[in-house]
Amino acid sequence: MELTTVWFALIAILWIGYFVLEGFDFGVGMLLPILPKDEKERRVLYNTIGPTWDGNEVWVLVAGGATFAAFPEWYATLFSGFYLALLLILVALIVRNLAFDYRGKRDDDTWRSRWDMAAIFGSYVPALLWGVAFANIVAGVPIDEHKEFTGNLLTLLNPYGLLGGLVTLSLFLTHGAMFLALKTDGDIRHRARSLAVRLGLVAAVIAVVFIVWTLAKYDWEIMPLLFFAVAAVALLAAIGMAARGSEGWAFIGTAVTIACAVAGLFWALFPAVMPSSTDPAFSLMASHNPAVGVSAAATQYTLKVMTWVAVVFTPIVLIYQAWTYWIFRKRISTHHIPDPVGDTVQA
Repeated sequence: MELTTVWFALIAILWIGYFVLEGFDFGVGMLLPILPKDEKERRVLYNTIGPTWDGNEVWVLVAGGATFAAFPEWYATLFSGFYLALLLILVALIVRNLAFDYRGKRDDDTWRSRWDMAAIFGSYVPALLWGVAFANIVAGVPIDEHKEFTGNLLTLLNPYGLLGGLVTLSLFLTHGAMFLALKTDGDIRHRARSLAVRLGLVAAVIAVVFIVWTLAKYDWEIMPLLFFAVAAVALLAAIGMAARGSEGWAFIGTAVTIACAVAGLFWALFPAVMPSSTDPAFSLMASHNPAVGVSAAATQYTLKVMTWVAVVFTPIVLIYQAWTYWIFRKRISTHHIPDPVGDTVQA
């Protein structure tokens, strides 16, 4: 197997990890105006993701770094062409992270409500725009012979791309509700589980519409469609498990749904890394073979060095993050949340 194929697969795995882990963080943030009834319940939501959200964001940083090193032409075209969309995502993530850090610094309802709005904004925008970006990448975007994106932000906000964004947004909402049902206790746990079932049904309908549109618009191979089929079955199973009260299996179901959906998109994309809708000959490819398109890959020496670095450090990162989740595995309820005192309030 070529190292370019290996690194394409590794980048796909990094994005899968990011969307599965950061997906429920986005979901929890988007549920802030919907699920909690009072301040203590809002603080329960913040505390469910408090110990892990920053570690979950590392996955996207590593994915971006791996893309830059393994496929520099892909990175250059993607980050220059999708500049405004990625800038909006970055600003949203910064605003959300500030909300996590500053919300509890003052015992004032107005102060907290403003930071809540920041957290909500910082959750909805990436949840939507990541789906828009990936739907457009797989469908193909205007790239010229100079490997430059010739569209703009409105080019990406086409009906198909926006539908892809609604798919990720609804899946992350469902995933977040499943996570809250798994991580909380008391009345909020039951409301989260009930809401997860309803959100899951909405996500399933939107996903079916997206898949039908994809089948009508593109001639994909059978493997991506099999991944999407598994994702659909996993989502329905998750809804059924949540309705029965099996929150752990329900959360695993939505995690498998997101993982299979992202895997299907990357499988449909390969061997291209960024198809051109202008002319297939201008598409950026993972292979070094000039006969199949424009190579976006780094040199073999670079890929070899990166492979050894990944072999050494990837297990360390995975072990550390697994340990973090194990340490903070217990459920949280309102009786764990102390009353606010002065300027030492916690989120």
